[in-house]
Amino acid sequence: MSSDSDQLAPFVAAAAAGDEEAWRKLVEATAPKVQAVVRSHCRDEELAEEIVQSTFCTIVQQLTNYRESGRFEPWLMRIAMNRLRDEMRRRKRQAVPVEGQVLSHLAGADPDAVSEDDRSDDAAVLRGALDGLSDSDREVIHLRHVGGLSFKEISDALETPVGTLLARHHRALLKLKEAVAQKVREHE
Repeated sequence: MSSDSDQLAPFVAAAAAGDEEAWRKLVEATAPKVQAVVRSHCRDEELAEEIVQSTFCTIVQQLTNYRESGRFEPWLMRIAMNRLRDEMRRRKRQAVPVEGQVLSHLAGADPDAVSEDDRSDDAAVLRGALDGLSDSDREVIHLRHVGGLSFKEISDALETPVGTLLARHHRALLKLKEAVAQKVREHE
C-alpha cells in the first residue's frame, strides 16, 4: 500500500472511527518512513524505535480529533520530530562526569593509590571509553555510578524495566572494561 495522502485518507477516517484493521494498515504504510527519518537523525536504532512507538501512541490518542485535509503524513512527521527533539534535548541536559575522582572511582581505582598524573591519564582513558558507549548504556552508568541511583530508581526515571536496565548495565560495564583494556594495551 502506498503512503500517498490520497490513499491514506480512507484509512485515517476508518481508524479514527475505531477500525482496528484500518489502524493496522495505516501503521504499516507510514511506520517505515517515520522509522527511517527518525533513525537517520538520531543514528540509534533503539532510540528510533522508542520514538516511533511513542509517536504512534500519540497518534492513536489524538486521531479522533484529527480532521483529514490531506496532511496526515506531515502531521505524523511533525509529532515524530517533536518527540525526537524532546528526547535529544533531554539527553543533552544530563550531567556528564568530569571529575577525575569520579572517573577513577568508576574505573575501580583507589584514588589514594595513584598520582595526580596517573589519575588524569586514567580519567582520559575512561572518558574515551564512556564516549564509545551508546547513549542508553552511558545513561545507565551515569545514573547508577555517578548519580548513585538504585536500579529501581533508574527504572522509574527512564520508564524501563529493571531487568532491561540490569542487562544494559552489565553489558555497558563489559564494554567499558574492554575499551579500557584496549587503551592500556595501546599505551604499553
